[in-house]
Amino acid sequence: MKKLFVHFLLTAFVMVGFAQSTQAAIVSTAQVVSAEAGAQARARLSSTLQRADVQAALEHNGIAPEAAQARVAALSDDEASALAQQVDSLPAGGDGVVGALVFIFVVLLVTDILGLTKVFPFTRSVRH
Repeated sequence: MKKLFVHFLLTAFVMVGFAQSTQAAIVSTAQVVSAEAGAQARARLSSTLQRADVQAALEHNGIAPEAAQARVAALSDDEASALAQQVDSLPAGGDGVVGALVFIFVVLLVTDILGLTKVFPFTRSVRH
């Protein structure tokens, strides 16, 4: 009987060392949405980094595309969302020079048509 009791106690002490504690908590909707938004932002950034023009620009600046991908993968959900929002808010054409040139062209074209200037030879003045 003593032998059985000793084996039981030894087994009980060994099993106590292997016991794992678990905790359950309620996950809020905001946490789920934040995690999903972070994953989507990370996927958008990753697909942007896979474009040929972006990879060429990275290599031109001395950054390996693989290193950039690894850094995007290491971002937290909040950081990935903030970076994706910043990338989305950047102008697509650079610094706006093209837009300014188009605006000037349209203004000169309209003034040519109204007969106020004569810049373009292909326009016909209304005052003519």
